[in-house]
Amino acid sequence: MKSTRLQEHEAGESPVTLLGHVINGSEVVNDGAVLPIHNPATGAVIRQVAVADSAIVEQAIASAESAFAAWRDTTPQRRARVLFRFRELLEQHAETLCELVTAEHGKVLNDARGELGRGIEVVEYACGIAELLKGEHLKNAGPRIDSWSEFPPLGVVAGVTPFNFPVMVPMWMYPLALACGNCFILKPSEKDPGVSNYIAGLLSEAGLPDGVFNVVHGDRSTVELLLDHARIRAISFVGSTPVARSIYTRGSAAGKRVQALGGAKNHAVIMPDADVEPAVEALMGAAYGSCGQRCMAVSVVVCVGDEVADRIVELLAEKVRSLRIGPGQDNGNDMGPLISRESVERVRMSVGEAVQQGAELVVDGRDLQVPNHLNGFFIGGSLLDRVTPEMNVYQQEIFGPVLCVVRVTDLDEAIALINDNRFGNGTCLFTRDGEAARYFSDAVQIGMVGVNVALPVPIANHSFGGWKDSLFGDLYAYGPDAIRFYTRRKTVTQRWPSGGLKEGIRYAFPESQG
Repeated sequence: MKSTRLQEHEAGESPVTLLGHVINGSEVVNDGAVLPIHNPATGAVIRQVAVADSAIVEQAIASAESAFAAWRDTTPQRRARVLFRFRELLEQHAETLCELVTAEHGKVLNDARGELGRGIEVVEYACGIAELLKGEHLKNAGPRIDSWSEFPPLGVVAGVTPFNFPVMVPMWMYPLALACGNCFILKPSEKDPGVSNYIAGLLSEAGLPDGVFNVVHGDRSTVELLLDHARIRAISFVGSTPVARSIYTRGSAAGKRVQALGGAKNHAVIMPDADVEPAVEALMGAAYGSCGQRCMAVSVVVCVGDEVADRIVELLAEKVRSLRIGPGQDNGNDMGPLISRESVERVRMSVGEAVQQGAELVVDGRDLQVPNHLNGFFIGGSLLDRVTPEMNVYQQEIFGPVLCVVRVTDLDEAIALINDNRFGNGTCLFTRDGEAARYFSDAVQIGMVGVNVALPVPIANHSFGGWKDSLFGDLYAYGPDAIRFYTRRKTVTQRWPSGGLKEGIRYAFPESQG
């Protein structure tokens, strides 16, 4: 990247400047609409970001297309070397990256470090691309006929990513797309886009050729330009379910390969024999970490029996009331702010509506005020007991620090509750009973299951994805599925007759004759 990697912003600076796109290794700013970027801890606008128009999108695609032929023909080993250097640079610049995330997203620095670490794991997996791309070969599939499969790249592919993991979720996409030989266009969230430009600079510094990785900023209109463009071969998306469904439908209709990960309503089931105190500690991190702004956040605790429920609610209430909430730059805090003022109002409304519909409000975090940050987007943790499946707070993805407790009589009722929910992203069971754990894992209709693990996010050499309304498309994110998503199978059947053998004309469909 030819421009200074972080020329517009260092965490803590006050001037409002403009963040441009990254195309062909340089920053590009177009005339037209701009969007504000807020510091969620103060509410202040810290800079603006340009909105890509059709000319910018066309420029990015043309840049990627120009780079594709040479990058496709670069050996997998050489692509891996670029990613190895990129990994080293990510670790060297880790603190700057995390400070950028905290400044624009608001999450506590330690949470940003954890996000970066999980993203780096995917880069490490992508470094093994020479092994991952090995095809299949069969000699003498027929008389003097050999057959094999190859996995060439698609071409120019794009990723549209959410605000909640501005480093990790893009890393679910572009490291493997690049490793497979594709060129990539990233459209990050307009709420915290700065880190994507910084990473583009690191990729350039690692030796990635200009044009192989590009960043375009914008809003819905920019996404639609990418979706409708005929020369983009595939789209990866992570976000809410309504948008995921729309992107899958529109992108597929345009002839693209699409994977669109949507929303979630993740349940944690607590059995009567569970170790309650460790379970509560795990639930606190899973429900209130990053203010609940995670697609894998636990938002519903399903307690089997009133005795378990009473104890769980008692322990949770004590811990929720003691949450340390403040600016993310202070690692002494457990929670930072939400991403926007609109998010705060949505969470407040959801909690109030739940109470009106009959939920018991055990802890009310709606009126939290953080000293010296009265304009920040802060809200406290809320805990609701005796929530029922008919309530809106149960049906909808709140994406905030709200934990609902549902009471059931047995494990079968818990499983039925989870399976009836329209989302199928993640779930977990807390128990000491191996038979119950095996039964739960087999019976529950969810894509990612944990046993005594509250956030069952697969490691990088598996793949991430849910069922039902949590995923649109056949292939999951990262891991082995990503290799298949970013390549297409080509099968070659080759024959070299020996000795001038003539077999004559055959009109019947050929058989193997092996």
